[in-house]
Amino acid sequence: MRILSGIQPSGVLHMGNYFGMMRPAIALQAEGEAFYFIADYHALTSVRDAKVLRENSRRVALDFLACGLDPERAAVFRQSDVPYVTELAWILSTVAPMGLLERSHSYKDKLARGLPPSVGLFNYPVLMAADILIYDSDIVPVGKDQKQHIEITRDLAVKINETFGEIFKLPEPRIQAATEVVPGIDGQKMSKSYGNNIDIFAEEKEMRKRVMSIVTDSTPVEAPKDPSRSTIFQLYLLVASKNEIAEMRERFEKGGTGYGDFKNQLFEKLWEYFAPMRRRRDEILADKSYIDNVLARGAQRANEIADQVMERVRSAVGLG
Repeated sequence: MRILSGIQPSGVLHMGNYFGMMRPAIALQAEGEAFYFIADYHALTSVRDAKVLRENSRRVALDFLACGLDPERAAVFRQSDVPYVTELAWILSTVAPMGLLERSHSYKDKLARGLPPSVGLFNYPVLMAADILIYDSDIVPVGKDQKQHIEITRDLAVKINETFGEIFKLPEPRIQAATEVVPGIDGQKMSKSYGNNIDIFAEEKEMRKRVMSIVTDSTPVEAPKDPSRSTIFQLYLLVASKNEIAEMRERFEKGGTGYGDFKNQLFEKLWEYFAPMRRRRDEILADKSYIDNVLARGAQRANEIADQVMERVRSAVGLG
């Protein structure tokens, strides 16, 4: 079974990235042949500084490795190190119905957030389909908000197969429910673009500041509080043990504890949870060539598969 997932190098990684994509992806290493790409082509729709894009791509690799990605079991590589993916995106675009892309939720969402409309944003699902199909992927872990992209990928694969013969296998989504339960400090879904993020490798002072900035209601200290409506509690669920969660829930419902105390408890747990990953990150940074070597090996493995798939595609459509 081949597993594929990608992450955009659009900024410093935060808890939403980790619990929504990285942790589930790392867990899947044990289930099959895993390919994880750093989506630098996709990031060009929002990152327009070459130095920043290169630094972000390298940082994503560093953080992924620090969080537990094993390069002996999984390939991690830059999307742009597999040039055939853009050729496949063009071939897919020749059969992609305009209406299919016009119904893309992500395109509408990005326009609503103020991004200028561009062909790149509009064609984003086609490039994503190429990312998936070029490795003969079986499973693609996504949140429910990304499920439509897998449906578009399957639709495009079917159109190619109907037009040129059986070329592509149809990938299946693996829905990751965790992506729906990572709120930011304002209670909305955590996102760098919303400015509500808590970065997983932030300095201690900065992480504490972000946690203490979590928006709460005006319930008095002595009054009972509803944990199910608290961002503090929702984040605590992600890092605490069952006993610790039960203890915090009891204190919420009993009353007598202020939100400030709960925030301090959350910070201490977050700092403890990511401590082993901070240590691993420091070890990786001490080896100047480690990240480059990992990315080079990952790109080699990815290109070996992509070359085979594109030989099949080019022959079927009449290229070369």
